[in-house]
Order: sequence, then C-alpha cells, then structure tokens
Amino acid sequence: MIRFITAVGHSTLQLLTSLGRASLLLLAMLRGLPSVLKRPRLLIDQMHSVGVLTISIVSISGLFVGMVLALQSHHILSRFGADSALGLMVAAALIRELGPVLSALLFTGRAGSALTAEIGLMKATEQLSSLEMMAVNPKYHILAPRFLASFLSVPLLAALFSSLGVLGGWLVGGVILGVDEAAFWGGMQGGIDLRNDLINGVIKSITFGFVCAWIAIYQGYDCVPTSEGVSRATTRTVVQTSMAVLGLDFILTALMFNH
Repeated sequence: MIRFITAVGHSTLQLLTSLGRASLLLLAMLRGLPSVLKRPRLLIDQMHSVGVLTISIVSISGLFVGMVLALQSHHILSRFGADSALGLMVAAALIRELGPVLSALLFTGRAGSALTAEIGLMKATEQLSSLEMMAVNPKYHILAPRFLASFLSVPLLAALFSSLGVLGGWLVGGVILGVDEAAFWGGMQGGIDLRNDLINGVIKSITFGFVCAWIAIYQGYDCVPTSEGVSRATTRTVVQTSMAVLGLDFILTALMFNH
C-alpha cells in the first residue's frame, strides 16, 4: 500500500513539474510572438513546412471521409425516406465534429511529430545551446515561429477538410446515389447555422491548433538529448495530443450544446 501511494505521489509530482515547465515555455513563446511578426519570413517558412506540406493528406482524407459519411448516412436515411436530409447530415457532422478533430489528428501525425523531432534534434546536436551562446534566444527565434505557424495552420486545414468532405459527400450522394442535388444543397444551406455550427467548429479548430502546437514544441524542447529521447518524445507528442484533442472535443461539445 505504501509503495502504491509513493508511486502515485511520484507520478503526480512529475506531472505537475511537467505542466509547470510547459507553462513557462508557453509564456516565453508568447512573449516572442511580437519578434516573429517583425520577421514575417520566419512565419512564412514555417507555415509552408507545417501547413502547406500537410494539405495533401488532409485533402485526400477529407474527401474520402465525406464520401464514406455520405454512404453511411444514405443507408440510414433511406430507411425513413429522408434522403433529402443527406446534405445537412454530412455538412453538420463535418463542420461540428469530424473536420476539427480529424484535421488536428492528421496534423499531429504529420507535422506535430516532425516538429518534435526537429526541435529534439536541434537540442541533441546543441544547436539551441549555440544560439544561446551567441545571445540569441531560441524560444523567440526557433520555437515561437513554429508555434504561431502551427496555431494558424490547424484552423485553415480544418476548413479545407470540411469543404472537401462536403464535396465528397455530394459526389457520392448527388452523382452516384442519385439524391436530388437541389435538396442536397438546399437542406445544407437551410440547416447549417452560423453561430451553432460554423463558429463552434472554428472555436474547436483554434483550440486544437493551440494544443497541438504547444504539446509538439514542448516535447521537442524538453526531451532527453539523445536519439532514444527524441524518439520517445515524438511518440509522446502523438499520444498526448490525440488524447488532449479528443478530451477537449468532448468538453467543448458539452459546453456548446448546454449553452
């Protein structure tokens, strides 16, 4: 019993210590954002690295998710003679839920893990220490641009995911299954609400972008500077970000529906 209590206490202290270091790192990156805005080239390069290079996997995934969603929804709606609601069902599912969540998970798997590995290798090869020796703050010039680029990229990727998902749903529903296209688009336009659907989806994607960027950069900066340490940090990034996104999705959805 004593060993169990000791283990729980030790794990709790480690968690609190890690949260403290992560919070201090976040504050340092936020202080460095004005310097990033003064040097937009840094932001543009990182937007290309973490955002543009992720477009392909997000686009293909969004298209196929929309197609599968239309197939599944049509199978259910056709039982009740509600084929005309297919467009609304596809759009609502993508904008409210699947778009923000899946785009954040895809971003983590592709760009978040790459960020952790990149920063971890910089630490392992003492590049960050070299910058400090030259009186250059790596949190301002290395971490802050990557944080801001990731934070901005996730909402844009989520919008792209949802748009292509709706297009995929139309290809399956309107072209393949023969659902009336006017009913498909009309039901979507009439049923999607700006505040309850679009804005809530944007809030989710912004929140997920913040969390994805924070965890990925912290894990890379705080990792053990060895090849094994970088590998473990990359794994922790994917696992922790996925759990955080899914947990926050439940909390945000509960708050939005109870509002």
